[in-house]
Amino acid sequence: MAFTLQIGYKAPNFNLPATDGNKYKLSDFSEKVLVVFFTCNHCPYVLGSDEITRKTVEKYAPKGVRFVAINSNSMNTYEEDSFPNMVKRMDEHKFPWLYLFDESQKIALEYGALKTPHFFVFNDTRNLIYTGRAIDSPKDPSRMTINNLENILDEHLSGNRISTPVTNPIGCNIKWDGKDAHWMPPEACDLI
Repeated sequence: MAFTLQIGYKAPNFNLPATDGNKYKLSDFSEKVLVVFFTCNHCPYVLGSDEITRKTVEKYAPKGVRFVAINSNSMNTYEEDSFPNMVKRMDEHKFPWLYLFDESQKIALEYGALKTPHFFVFNDTRNLIYTGRAIDSPKDPSRMTINNLENILDEHLSGNRISTPVTNPIGCNIKWDGKDAHWMPPEACDLI
């Protein structure tokens, strides 16, 4: 069995607290496309690409695309990834997405999240149509040559076949509780 959720599979359910004070589950989202992405507060790949992600959200939200971020990093590995620091970061940056906390790391395991950031795009029946990176240079967007996320959203919203449904996410490893900061589950190296 592959570690990362496979194309065509259903989105795993979740019920997680958000920085806005509410809890959210998968069924709370009715938009025609749902983008779930795993992120955090400290990773240089996240920090480098957050403003690109903001532009993507602002471009596609009016087209029926909802973006939900999940932080699954252990705050025992990086205290910066604690829930209070998530709230502080959202207050400071006013990102246009929900930011959920997966303290148990159960949701990261169910989705097979590998990196921060790691994007999962689901259609209106919540089947996976894309997993991987948003852009090819998240640490330094000035060197970006392709925006995979926008390309597949354009293809899907136009009714076209997704030309590249899987890419390797580029970023820092998910920080698994009780493990070295660079540890990955052995079965996790399963993308292209």
